[in-house]
Amino acid sequence: MCNCTYTSCGRRGVCCECVASHIKNGEIPGCFFTKAGERSYDRSIKNFISDQS
Repeated sequence: MCNCTYTSCGRRGVCCECVASHIKNGEIPGCFFTKAGERSYDRSIKNFISDQS
C-alpha cells in the first residue's frame, strides 16, 4: 500500500526502514508529501515545508 512512486527502491513498502533511511539523510519520506510533492522526488525538509503550504 506504499504510495511512493519510486518503485525501484528496495525500502519501498518497508516503512520503518524507509523512514529511518530518510531521517538519517536529513530527508522526509515521500509518503508524507502531497501527491504532487511526492512526484518531485525532492525529499528535502525545505521542499516538504513548501509542499504543505
